Amino acid sequence: MFTEASYADIPEFGAAHATDERAGTGCTVFVAPEGAIGAVDVRGGGPATRETDLLRPENMVQSIQAVVLSGGSAFGLEAACGAMEALAAEGLGFKLATACVPIVCGASLFDLLVGGSAWPDKEMGRRAAVDALASRGADLAMGNVGAGTGATVGKMGLPQQAMKAGFGWMGLRLGELVVVANVAVNALGNVMGPDGAWIAGVQDGQGNIMDPYAAAMSAQAAAAAGGPVTSTTLGCVLTNAELTQAQATKVSQITQDAYARAIKPVHTLSDGDTVFTMASGKAKAAPDLVAMLATEAMQGAIVRAVMSAQSAYGLVAACDLVRS
Repeated sequence: MFTEASYADIPEFGAAHATDERAGTGCTVFVAPEGAIGAVDVRGGGPATRETDLLRPENMVQSIQAVVLSGGSAFGLEAACGAMEALAAEGLGFKLATACVPIVCGASLFDLLVGGSAWPDKEMGRRAAVDALASRGADLAMGNVGAGTGATVGKMGLPQQAMKAGFGWMGLRLGELVVVANVAVNALGNVMGPDGAWIAGVQDGQGNIMDPYAAAMSAQAAAAAGGPVTSTTLGCVLTNAELTQAQATKVSQITQDAYARAIKPVHTLSDGDTVFTMASGKAKAAPDLVAMLATEAMQGAIVRAVMSAQSAYGLVAACDLVRS
């Protein structure tokens, strides 16, 4: 049976947040200084992504240096430019003659209407990348941090019925195989716990979480009131497994099952749900086994992202929900 793992079990990776609490946004950078096989699976109707076509197995580049998850919608993709510059300054990247081009992929979620209309800029991306390089093997904070700073869930009703979510992660180990799943939960739908009960989502103001399908009619009122229905849950799986790019792509695809288990509804037109995979190649493992652990870890990370969040920006979090 698998056991819990931490970032100390995958020291070939580093990760760090940059957070702007005042503006309600931030970014999270995952680095692989020695390079890692990179892959991605993008679902939903509203993605904001960078360098995802590059990760298709038939294309030239196989090894990447970083993945950046950020707030700020498409504006937030700017953070990846700062991370790229920081890695280039360290000589990390694709080298050709005197040029060094770090391969930095990324995706952004919509948080522009939480806190302030701001987004992670190049400096935040640079700072997070520098910190990630310096903190290899160190665990990440969870809650209202990084890409999860302005994250919310339960947006099928009125704007004031949404709840605060955040960033979470979980690591699992089976023998020599280690998988660490990271996620910023910013979903249109509700989040469900392991027992099938709602833990966050459309709330009625009296401590109860409404069934998202029963609340669907309220979405018309939210639209009429000009409320946001733009979301996106962003994940990144880090593993020490030896995978080809095609196998890592399948891991990302299967890990999306965790989104479907824990978030209802998911992959809607208002979501740009994305899962990256970075594989360092240090351990032999069957790709399906990697995907199984990644899916279990991601489901746990989603729950932690919601339960670690703190009430902020006029939105209540699950930890402070007073139930009747």
